Amino acid sequence: MDLPAESFMARAIALARRGFPAPNPRVGCVIERDGVIVGEGWHRYRGTDHAEVMALKRARDLAQGARVFVTLEPCNHQGLTGPCSEALIQAGVSKVVFACWDPNPVAQGGAARLREAGIQVDQGLLEQEAARGNELFLRSIALGRAVLVLKAATSEDGSLGLPDRQIWLTGPKARRSAHRLRAECGAVLVGRGTIEVDDPLLTARIPGVRNQPIRLVMDPGGSLGPYFRVFQNGGQTWRITAPGKGGQIELPIDGEDLDLEALLVELYRRGVRAVLVEGGAETLRRFWAAGLTDYVEIFVAPTVLGGGMVWEDGLALREGRWPDFEKVGERKLDGDVHLSFRRRSAPDWCILRSRP
Repeated sequence: MDLPAESFMARAIALARRGFPAPNPRVGCVIERDGVIVGEGWHRYRGTDHAEVMALKRARDLAQGARVFVTLEPCNHQGLTGPCSEALIQAGVSKVVFACWDPNPVAQGGAARLREAGIQVDQGLLEQEAARGNELFLRSIALGRAVLVLKAATSEDGSLGLPDRQIWLTGPKARRSAHRLRAECGAVLVGRGTIEVDDPLLTARIPGVRNQPIRLVMDPGGSLGPYFRVFQNGGQTWRITAPGKGGQIELPIDGEDLDLEALLVELYRRGVRAVLVEGGAETLRRFWAAGLTDYVEIFVAPTVLGGGMVWEDGLALREGRWPDFEKVGERKLDGDVHLSFRRRSAPDWCILRSRP
C-alpha cells in the first residue's frame, strides 16, 4: 500500500534535526519514487551541501520523475553553495512539496523558479511541525534581530553556584545538552566575570558539529587580557565593549549598561540568528531585565546549596510566576531536569507566509 505524503514529510522533518547549520535554517529532504524513498538529505553544517543536493546525490538517476519533500522552500540564490531550485530542475524531478515558505528575502523565490520550469509545486504539508523545528531562524527573521536564549544551570533552591569556588552543578548529559544548544544557536555569550573565574572554551563539544559557535564576551571596558582560552583556541571570538574600548562590536551606553537591544540588531546584521547567553549571574540579570528574552533553558540539579548566587527570576519562572512565558519542555537527564520556556506570542508566529 502506498505511504501517505505526510509520512515522507515527517521523515524530512526528522532528518532536519540532525544538522547544525547555524546561522542557516535546518532543512531536511526526502525524494520518493513509486512509494519508495530513493534519496535523503539534511543540511549538516554551513558551507556543505543543502538538504536537497545531498538527497539528489544519493538518489542519482532515480530522482528523474520523482517527488521531492522538503521542510523549507528550496533556495534560489548563489551563496556558499548553488541554488537548490536549479539543482532540482537539472535532476528532472516531477513535483516538489515543501512545508514552510522561506522568509529570507535573499534566498526565497525557489517555488516560483520551479514552476517556471514546469515542475508541480505544493506548499503547506505539515507546516506547523516543520516550523517548530526552525523556530530560532524563523523568529529571528520576523523580529529583525538575533533571538535571545538564556541558559542557566541551578540547584533546586535556584543557586547558580558558590561565590568562593567553581563547582559542577549538573551531570554529563545536561552538559552535553547545553553544548547542543550552543551549536543550535550558533553564538554563545558570557560576561567578563565568567571569563576571569572559569576561563571557559565556550565550544560545542558534541558529534556532528563542524562550525563552532561564535563566542561573544561582554567586556565594556576592554580590560580582559589576551591570555584567556576564549581568545586563543581558534574560532571566532568577538569582544563587546563600550565605544573606543577596542571591541569587535562597540555598543552605545543605555543608562549604566551597554545597549543590549542594539547588540541583538547588530548581531543580526552580521548574520547571527540566535545567541545563547550563559551568564554569569549579573549577565543573566541584565539581559532578563532588558525584556528581550525569547527562550529560557534551565538545567536543575538535584542538590540544595542553601545560598550562593541565586537567580530569583529563574525561580519565579520555574514556579509559573512569569505569565509572559510558557513551559514548552521538561525532560530528565539522569538526575538533572531540563526545563524549556518560550515567550508567549501569536499561535502561528513562526509560520511566515512570504508568498511571491
